[in-house]
Amino acid sequence: MTTTGLGSASPLRGRLAALSAHLLVALVALVAIGGATRVMEAGLACPDWPLCYGTLLPGRQMNLQVFLEWFHRLDAFVVGVGLVVLAAVSCWCRRQLPAAIPGLTLAAAALVALQGLLGALTVTLLLPFSVVTAHLVTALLLVALLSACTQALLVAPSEPMHGLKSQPGLASAWPWFTGAAALVVLAQCALGGLMASQWAAGSCLAAGDGCGWLLAHRLGARAAGLLVLVLAGLSLWRRPQERPLAALAAALVLGQIVLGVLALRLSLSVPAVTVAHQIGAALLVAVLAALVVRSAMASFAPRLNGHG
Repeated sequence: MTTTGLGSASPLRGRLAALSAHLLVALVALVAIGGATRVMEAGLACPDWPLCYGTLLPGRQMNLQVFLEWFHRLDAFVVGVGLVVLAAVSCWCRRQLPAAIPGLTLAAAALVALQGLLGALTVTLLLPFSVVTAHLVTALLLVALLSACTQALLVAPSEPMHGLKSQPGLASAWPWFTGAAALVVLAQCALGGLMASQWAAGSCLAAGDGCGWLLAHRLGARAAGLLVLVLAGLSLWRRPQERPLAALAAALVLGQIVLGVLALRLSLSVPAVTVAHQIGAALLVAVLAALVVRSAMASFAPRLNGHG
């Protein structure tokens, strides 16, 4: 599979790819800031919404907790505006872009609107665990969509992978296997969000309460991690053009295992470790979404790269 650099892509496609990539980085940062806001118990540091203490910049009330919540909202606003611009330009110039791009960007814009509503509800309803978890899952879905959009803009149509030309059945099934792995990881992230939003791990370690959530998360992590490692191993063996992303996915899984064990060994007393675990999850979702698009474009290039 041939990857087009921004210099070799059409000017519009290259600019949109750059915008999408920057928004993806901002979204991962937003997930990190959201994780820090949760572990620092700063979710209600700004008691109102969308302002904070009735103003755009609460200078008099500013402390670490207020800053985390305020900056989380600011980053979310900037990302939201960027996604609306990306969707508007993609739809207006759809004939110059891959057919999948307008749909991906419109879906991302719709998720941004949902994310804004969930963000408001987390404050006005005083952090119900179901809304907090939905807020995290929506953020990860946005990460996946933007990663997919970036890859679709950067990757040129191509023939199927050389290593699988003699196995067309495996080549056509590969995108479904990659997509299944991505969905399993998203489900595991949702389970982790449910556990975290109920502070179940801390309760289990401190008082033996809520240990069912922790056990479910650990069992789910084993299944999801094994699936991604199998996917990465097969990619490294049979799909040379996907080896960098496959190696990164494997490294992220191993890193997540280390961070998860370390967080428990430290009894969740080091916020940086917990936040790093959440960042690793967001990065893994982004990498798997990129692999889904790359494998799909290798197998179904004529359909995915046609112009609207």
